[in-house]
Amino acid sequence: MQEVVGNDRANSPTDTEQLAQRYRSLVDYSPDGIVVHERGTIVYANPAMLRLLGADSPGDVVGQPVASFVSPEFIQPMLERIRHLTIAGTASDPAEMTLLRCDGSSVDVETVSVLAAWHDRLAYQVVVHDLTPQRRAEAAQRRAEQFFTTVVSQLEEGVVVIDREGRIESANPAARRIFGYDAEDLIGSHIDDLPLTLLDANAQPMPSTWYPVIRTLATGETVTRFVFGVDRPDGQRRWLSASSRLLNPGDPNSPAVSSFNDITEFRASRRQLEYQATHDPLTGLANRALVLSRLSAALGTTETLPVSTVLFIDLDGFKAINDSLGHAIGDTVLQIVAQRLQRGLRADDIVGRIGGDEFLVLLSGRTLGEDLDTLIARLRETMAEPIIARGHRIQVDASVGVTPLHAGDSRTPETVLHDADLAMYRAKPPSQNGALSRRSDSTHAS
Repeated sequence: MQEVVGNDRANSPTDTEQLAQRYRSLVDYSPDGIVVHERGTIVYANPAMLRLLGADSPGDVVGQPVASFVSPEFIQPMLERIRHLTIAGTASDPAEMTLLRCDGSSVDVETVSVLAAWHDRLAYQVVVHDLTPQRRAEAAQRRAEQFFTTVVSQLEEGVVVIDREGRIESANPAARRIFGYDAEDLIGSHIDDLPLTLLDANAQPMPSTWYPVIRTLATGETVTRFVFGVDRPDGQRRWLSASSRLLNPGDPNSPAVSSFNDITEFRASRRQLEYQATHDPLTGLANRALVLSRLSAALGTTETLPVSTVLFIDLDGFKAINDSLGHAIGDTVLQIVAQRLQRGLRADDIVGRIGGDEFLVLLSGRTLGEDLDTLIARLRETMAEPIIARGHRIQVDASVGVTPLHAGDSRTPETVLHDADLAMYRAKPPSQNGALSRRSDSTHAS
């Protein structure tokens, strides 16, 4: 009996009204629009729906044909969807459409229709979600993507996006120009399949594990200013400074983006400047600064000396050649002598012009006395061969001063140079020795 009373209480009019009131409150305060239409006429619209349609009051919407608020091209698909709702409680699939607002403007929405009871009759209850924020976000994203694409396409810097499998997803025009490829040859290709030879900073083939973008994909590490060379299919070699990073660092499946600048001309000009700063412009030999730098490095070695002997070479009677035949012929003589010295020495030996007609040779490795005497004799014979310059037959002799280095040598490069200069002066023939006044040490230090 108590159970019957309990069941009667659960179905009492009071409880039903409370349930209806709760449902009405949920509908009224829903952020999504809710509209009910019966036989094609709107019988209810919640406040959110009124705002969505730009209505001042329910009277602007209730009693109106539902189709009057639907853009014409969406009316027939809407009717087709609700035609399939034949059982109470069934719902349509979400569908996008455009609604017409009271002021004639339009709004994009997503709707779901449910066949439900309405005042003891069946009606269509429609939940309407405003897509305006989503559309704005999508438009903003499209604008951002278009802006990004426009900016990237105009960059002089190459930009390539590579997926987790090592395939190229996109490449801007600068990347295609630097690599010497058309777009269709790059997009979708695996970086290992491109006929490009990548080189390290020393122009040696570089293993793929060293590629900056491969390191980034494997470790998530950002790589910056990585210098490497590329041998292109057309035979050109380009030098690049590259950086790579994950496109979306927080995403474990993120592709990597690699950007790179072509520094070929900069590298060449820098090397040219370095060469000019360390080499004699007339002969192409190492200049005084470079020779002394190499000598300093050798003296600073505590193990086996990389330089065993220093030769100071001075051309006998060169001033007379300049005075009688002119400086142009004198320059030609110096150039030929420089070439002969290079040919007469070993690949590891260093020869430089330290000023005027003076040359300094750093002999590498250990040199035995007999071998040294033979080398000096050969150099003198080579330089003594007649030189033909502008119709003149010129004979050049040389005086050679020898200064050996030893382990733990505490001398400075300038002291070694001074000692070699003195040894050269003592080696000059008497006629030259008497004719020349003793040069001050400052002459050789200048």
